[in-house]
Amino acid sequence: MDDLRDTAYAYYEHFNHETQKSIQTFSEQMETKSLPNKIKFREFSAYMKDIGFPQFGSKNFFDQLKRGKKDHLVYADVITLLYIIESGRPFCNGLDCNNKFIVGLYFTCVECFFKNDCNYIFNVCPDCFRTKSYDHSHEVFLDPIVMLRLKTKLDKSKGVNDDTFYSDDDKKKVDRALQIMQIAVSLGNLVAATTAMCSIISDSGSGSGGKRDQKVLRRGARTVKKVKPLDSVLSEKELSNILWWKERMEDCRKPSTVQLIKRLEYSNLLGLDVSLKNGNLKEGSLNWEILQFKSKFPREVLLCRVGEFYEALGIDACVLVEYAGLNPFGGLRSDSIPRAGCPVVNLRQTLDDLTRNGYSVCIVEEVQGPANARSRKNRFISGHAHPGSPYVFGLVGLDHDLDFPEPMPVVGISRSARGYCINLVLETMKTYSSEDGLTEEALVTKLRTCRCHHLFLHTSLRHNSSGTCRWGEYGEGGLLWGECVARHFEWFDGNPVTDLLSKVKELYGLDDEVTFRNVTISSENRPRPLTLGTATQIGAIPTEGIPCLLKVLLPSNCTGLPLIYVRDLLLNPPAYDIAFTIQATCKLMSTVTCSIPEFTCVSPAKLVKLLELREANHIEFCRIKNVVDEVLHMHKNSELNEILKLLMDPTWVATGLKIDFETLIDNCKWASDKIGEMITLDGEMDHNEGYSSVVPNDFFEDMESSWKCRVKRIHIEEEFAEVERAAEALILAVTEAFMPIITRIKATTAPLGGPKGEILYAREHEAVWFKGKRFSPAIWGGTPGEEQIKNLKPALDSKGRKVGEEWFTTIRVEDALTRYHEAGAKAKARVLELLRTLSSELQAKTNILVFSSMLLVIAKALFSHVSEGRRRQWVFPMLIESSKSKDVESFNGTDGMKLVGLSPYWFEVAEGSAVNNTVDMQSLFLLTGPNGGGKSSLLRSICAAALLGTCGFMVPAESALIPHFDSIMLHMKSYDSPADGKSSFQVEMSEIRSIIASTSKRSLVLIDEICRGTETAKGTCIAGSIVETLDKIGCLGIVSTHLHGIFSLPLNAKNTVFKAMGSVNVNGQTKPTWKLLDGICRESLAFETAKREGISERIIQRAEELYNSVYAKEGIPGENDTEIQHLCSYESLNGSDRPDFQSNNSGRKDSERSRSLNQMEVLQKEVETNVIMICQKKLIELHKKEKIPELSEIHCVPVGPREQPPPSTVGASCVYVMLRPDKKLYVGQTDDLEGRIRTHRSKDGMQKARFLYFTVPGKSLACQLETLLINQLPNQGLNLTNIADGKHRNFGTSTLSPESITVC
Repeated sequence: MDDLRDTAYAYYEHFNHETQKSIQTFSEQMETKSLPNKIKFREFSAYMKDIGFPQFGSKNFFDQLKRGKKDHLVYADVITLLYIIESGRPFCNGLDCNNKFIVGLYFTCVECFFKNDCNYIFNVCPDCFRTKSYDHSHEVFLDPIVMLRLKTKLDKSKGVNDDTFYSDDDKKKVDRALQIMQIAVSLGNLVAATTAMCSIISDSGSGSGGKRDQKVLRRGARTVKKVKPLDSVLSEKELSNILWWKERMEDCRKPSTVQLIKRLEYSNLLGLDVSLKNGNLKEGSLNWEILQFKSKFPREVLLCRVGEFYEALGIDACVLVEYAGLNPFGGLRSDSIPRAGCPVVNLRQTLDDLTRNGYSVCIVEEVQGPANARSRKNRFISGHAHPGSPYVFGLVGLDHDLDFPEPMPVVGISRSARGYCINLVLETMKTYSSEDGLTEEALVTKLRTCRCHHLFLHTSLRHNSSGTCRWGEYGEGGLLWGECVARHFEWFDGNPVTDLLSKVKELYGLDDEVTFRNVTISSENRPRPLTLGTATQIGAIPTEGIPCLLKVLLPSNCTGLPLIYVRDLLLNPPAYDIAFTIQATCKLMSTVTCSIPEFTCVSPAKLVKLLELREANHIEFCRIKNVVDEVLHMHKNSELNEILKLLMDPTWVATGLKIDFETLIDNCKWASDKIGEMITLDGEMDHNEGYSSVVPNDFFEDMESSWKCRVKRIHIEEEFAEVERAAEALILAVTEAFMPIITRIKATTAPLGGPKGEILYAREHEAVWFKGKRFSPAIWGGTPGEEQIKNLKPALDSKGRKVGEEWFTTIRVEDALTRYHEAGAKAKARVLELLRTLSSELQAKTNILVFSSMLLVIAKALFSHVSEGRRRQWVFPMLIESSKSKDVESFNGTDGMKLVGLSPYWFEVAEGSAVNNTVDMQSLFLLTGPNGGGKSSLLRSICAAALLGTCGFMVPAESALIPHFDSIMLHMKSYDSPADGKSSFQVEMSEIRSIIASTSKRSLVLIDEICRGTETAKGTCIAGSIVETLDKIGCLGIVSTHLHGIFSLPLNAKNTVFKAMGSVNVNGQTKPTWKLLDGICRESLAFETAKREGISERIIQRAEELYNSVYAKEGIPGENDTEIQHLCSYESLNGSDRPDFQSNNSGRKDSERSRSLNQMEVLQKEVETNVIMICQKKLIELHKKEKIPELSEIHCVPVGPREQPPPSTVGASCVYVMLRPDKKLYVGQTDDLEGRIRTHRSKDGMQKARFLYFTVPGKSLACQLETLLINQLPNQGLNLTNIADGKHRNFGTSTLSPESITVC
C-alpha cells in the first residue's frame, strides 16, 4: 500500500489548484461531523455505496487504506483512495480471497481484457493464481506488464483503429499461442514467451497490415534468433511438462532441496542452467543423452546408470534429495548444477521411496561388457517403476522373489445425467472399467479405498444443476472436492473414457496401437456401492473407534489379496445371482471332509507384468505351477470339484474374464506340463556334491548358483558338460600349480614365523588363488615345489591392480579361471534364454493364469471366512431375492427381514457377553431409547448382518432371513466440515438428502439420532417429514431419535412401527437392558450418563432442578411413564413354526486318487493302517464294557505338504499324526487342527510335513487315543519324537454316553 500512496501523492503534486480543491470537497463529504478531518468506517462505507462503489466499502479495504493503528482515515488516505478508484486497481476474484483488494502484482484474464472492452475483467492475486484457486471459464492469464507489451505488439501489427481484433479463423491459433506464452512467463522463460508473442502476431489476421506487418514479423524473428540458447525452441507440450515439474518443486520443504532448486533454470526438461558447472547440454554429451531419454518420459524421474551409481540431474536430483533421503553430489556448491544419485545396491530402496511418494521413475541402464576407451557406453531404457508397479528388470536372473504391491490405477472422474462416473485404468493389466450412476458419497468411498497413481477430473464436474459452474455450491460436489483437492490432479475434457485412455498412454509412454480390455461388469441388479458413512461406521473401511468388520470376517493370518477381495466385495455388493453362488460355495466348504490346497495367491498384475516383460524367474514359474496344480487338484477331487465349478462366476465378476470350465482345466494341464518339462521343481537337484577337495566347494556353488537348479539339465546338457570340463581343467591347474608348494610347506618344520600357504576362494574377485608368505626358499636347490614357486605371480583384480602381498596365481590357473567363467556365463545365458522363451509361451495363456490366480484368491478368502464363521458360531442366512420389483413369489408372502438371536458382530458368541436381539422387520421402525441403551449398536449390527447376507457371507445370528437389498445405507453421527463451510447439521442434511435420493422399496435405511444438530422444534418437524417420506417409499429401516415431540406430530405414516430399547429399575436406578421392545421409551438417562462420565454432582443437581422447574410443569411423561403406543399394526411371518434357515448338505466321500507311491506315501499308508487298528481295537473294548454295538470304522484324512484341513475341523476334537520329512512321527490332539498344523510347519525343515487326522466327540476321548497311539506305535516299528508324552496315561474320562459316540 505504501507504493500506491507514493504514486498517488506524486500525481497530486502535479494537479492544478481546482483539482486539489475538488479532492478536498470529496474528503469533507465523508468526514464525521463530530470529528473534523477524520473519516470513520461507518460514514466511509455508506458513502462508497451511495456513489456506486460498494466493493470499496468493506472493512477489509478500510483497514488496508488507513495508516498504522488509527481507527479512521485522513485526507492523505483519501488521495490514495481516489488514485485507486481512477486507476481501476482490481479486487481478487479468487475463491479464497473473498473479493479482497489486491495491493501489488495481479494476473488478468487475457480474453476478458481484449474482448469485453474492459467492462468486466477477471483478476486474481498471485496466491490464487499459483494455487489455481479460482473458477473462471477462460484459462489464459498474464500480469499487467506483459499484457501491456502484448497489446502494444498487437496494436502495431494490426493497426490501432482496426475494428476486427480477431478473425474467427485465427481464434484457435491465437488462444494456443497465448497459452504457451502464459506458461513460459510463469516459468520465467523469456525466450519462449517472445517466440509465442511473435507467433500471435504472425498468426492473427494476415493481410491487413501489408508490408509493415511483414517487417515487424521479420524483426521479431531476428530478435528470437539472437537470444535462442538451444537448437530448438520448447514446444507447448514441453513447456506444460516443465510447469508440472515447477509445481512439484514448490512442494519441497527440505532446506538442502530448497537450495538446489535455486540453481534450476526452467528452460529444459532437466531444469539445467547451462551457465553452471557441469551444465553442458552440447550434443553428444552425457547431459544431452540424459535429456533425450527424459524427453521420452517427461513426467518421470530419470535415473541413469553411470558405473556403480544411478545418477539424476537438475529437477530429478532435487526429487531424490527431497523424497529418497539422498545427499547431493558435491554438497551444496552454488556454482554447479544439482546432481544426486544412489549406489547400484541401493536402487530398490530408492525406487520404493520415490514411488511411495507418488513419483514414476524411468531407469536407464548401461550395456554391460567391454567398451572402447574413447567411446561412451551405450545406454538403453531398461524399465520403469510406478506406484503399485515395481521395477523388474533383471529379475529373471535372480534367485529371490520380488514383493509386488497392490496395483494403483489411473482414475478418471466425470459426471453424467445418471450421476457421478469413475473410470479405472490399470496399465499393468491393460484393462479399464467404468462405473456410472454413483452418488457423491459412494464415489468418495471408492477414492478412499483406492490408492491411485494419477487422478484426472473431467470438465463435466464444473457444471452443476444450479448452472453456476461453481463446483461445491448448493451442497453438490463439496465432499468430492475436499477429497480431490488433497491430491495432485489434472483436468481433461472430451470423451471420459477414450480421452482418459489417451492420457494413460501419454503418461506411461505407450504406443497408440496398445489396446485396453474393458472389464466392466454390468451394474444391473447389483446393489449400490456403500456410501462413505456406511463403510466407516461398520468398519468395512478401518476407522478409529469403530469395530472393524474385516477383522471378524477372516482369521488374523488371512491377509493380502484375500482380504482385499473381501473388502472390495463388501464395498461393492454383488448381484443376487453371484451372492447366492458365494453362499452356496461357502455352504459346501463348511461340509467338506477332505484336505484342501494351500491356495497359492499370486497378484494378477505381477503375473502379467513378469510374463509380458519376460522377467519371470524359476521361483515365479514354480509359483505359477502351484496355482494351476491346485486348480487341477480341486478338479480331481469330487468334493472340491463342485466348489471349483461354483467359483467360476465370482471369478468372472472379479476379473472380467468369461472362461469355460473345460477350457480352464485343459489350459491348466497344458501350463502345468509346460512348466514341469522345463523348470527344476522342489526336490529335483542337479547340483554335484563337489568337484574336488582341492578347490573350495564354496567357489563352485557361488559361481554356479546363478544358473543351476533353474531349468532341467536335459535342456542345457551341452552347456552343463562344458562347465564340468572347465571345472575339471581348473581343478587340475590348481592342483599342479599350488599343491606341490603346499606339500613343501607342510613338510617344513620350523619354529614360529615359518612358511605358510593355502588354496583359498577370493570371494570378492571370484577366483581361486594361493595365499601364503615366507614360502620362497633361501637357497634354490632344485627341491620339490621350487619350480612351482618360480611360476607364481601376484594376483590382480579386474582392473589390473595388485590384490595384496600374500595372493598369488599362475598364467595356467588364470587361463583355467577364464575358461570356467566363460563356460558359466554361457550356461547362464542359455538358462535365461530358456526362461524368457517359457515366458513368451505362457504369455499366450495370460488370461487363463490370471483367472486361475484370482479363483484361488477367492477360494482362500471364502474358506477362511467359513472357518472363522464356524469358530464364531455364525450361520448362513436365507437370502431372498426381493419381490417388490419382480414378479416372483416371496418367502411366506413377505418382503421383510428377520434376524433371530442377532448379536453385535464384534462380540464373541462363545464368551456369552453379547445381548442377542430378534429383529422382525416388515416396514420402517421409529426407535427410541435411553443414552447407552444400545440404539447405535443395534443399527450397526443390523447393517452389518444385512450387508454380509447380501454378499453371501455368514451372519452373527442364530438364524436369519435377509432380502437382497438394492442399497444398504447407515447414517450415524455427523461432524462439521470447516473446509466446506458447513455445520454438522448441514453435513447431516446433505447426507440424508443423498440417502433419500437413493432409496427405493428394496432399500435398507438406518438413521441414528436424526436431526440432533439443530433447534428441537424445527428439527423434530424435519425428522417427522423424513419419516413420512421413507414410509411412503416403503423401504425397510430404522430411524432412531431422542426427539420425543415427534410422537405428537400428525404424521401420515401408515406403515411405521414404534420400537424402543428396554430398561429396568434396579434398586431405584434405571438401567438399560439393550433389548428391542415394542413401544416408546421417553427416558433418556441423560443425568445418569453424565454422572457416569465424571460430570460433577453439583452440575447434575442443578440440571435436575432446571429440568423440574421447566419440563415437569409441561406434563411431559417422566422416567416412570411406561406407556406403550402403536401407530399401526404389522403382520408377522405366516405360520407358527419358525422356518429352518440353514440347510445341511450330506457329506461326500473322497475320490480315489491313483498315483505312484513314494517312500513317504508308503510310510503314510503304514501309519494309517496301524492307527486304525490300534484305535479301533480300543473303541471296541470301550463299547464292550458298556455292552453296546460296535462303532463305525475310523476314517483317517490325509493332509499333504501343500494342503490344509477343511473348515469342518474347526472346534472339533481331532487326533493327528505328523509325518516329518525325516520320517519320524509326532502324535497329538487339538481342537484347532488348522492352527496346530500351521504351528508345526512354521518350524525349520517342517514346511513339507504330512498329517493324518480323525475326529472324535470330546477332548477326553481324544486325549485317551493320543496316549494310546504314543505308547503303541513304537511297538509297530515306527519312530516317534514325543514318546515321553505317553507317560501321561490318564487325561480324564469321557462324560459322553456310549450311544452318542461316533468316530469319523
